Amino acid sequence: MMTKKEKGSKSAKMLYRPIGLASSILSGVIAGIVFKKVWEKVSHSDGAPKALKSEFGLGQVLVAAAVQGAIYAGVKALVDRGGARLFQRATGEWPGD
Repeated sequence: MMTKKEKGSKSAKMLYRPIGLASSILSGVIAGIVFKKVWEKVSHSDGAPKALKSEFGLGQVLVAAAVQGAIYAGVKALVDRGGARLFQRATGEWPGD
C-alpha cells in the first residue's frame, strides 16, 4: 500500500521530467562553453584535440577527453541540484526521492 508521501514523490518525479530534460540540455551547453574556455587557457590553443585528427597524439586526446568529462559531470551536478532545489521550493517536494 502506498503512503501519501510515496504518491507525491511519484507525481513529483513525473512533473520534474521536462525540467530535468531541459536542465540536461542546459548543462551540456554550459559545460561545452566552460571546457572551451578552460582548454584555451591551459593549452594556449584554439581548440581541443579531437580523436579523429591525426595531428594530435593519443595522450593529448585522452587528457582533453578526461578534462571535458570532469567539467561536464561537475556542471551537470550543479545544474541538476539547482533545478531540484527550485522544483522543491515551487512544489514542496524533492523530485529525486
